[in-house]
Amino acid sequence: MIKLSEDNNSENISNDLGTAVLEKDPEIKKPPSYQVVLLNDDFTPMEFVVFVLQSVFGHNHQKSTEIMMTVHTKGKGVCGIFSKEIAEMMSYEVNTMAKDHGHPLLSEIEPMTD
Repeated sequence: MIKLSEDNNSENISNDLGTAVLEKDPEIKKPPSYQVVLLNDDFTPMEFVVFVLQSVFGHNHQKSTEIMMTVHTKGKGVCGIFSKEIAEMMSYEVNTMAKDHGHPLLSEIEPMTD
């Protein structure tokens, strides 16, 4: 907020508009992060999951395989962490790609907890 100081002395009339004073720097918060999570199913081939992780998220073969095995053994696995809009876009891309290839693979986004 900017305040202008005023001169209350009527004898010293001038064209000065006052002095701008910046009281405090605004605090900028970091936007919340969301993780894209793949959910396990019993029908999607492991090779397709690796393909999705490589093509959508840009992971190399080794990292994609590690995430796929986490999904397979633990029921779900984190593909990446993004802002909300990017996470929604990535999840939509995974779900659309799986549907287009006839697989029931699903992903969702979850807010990161501190």
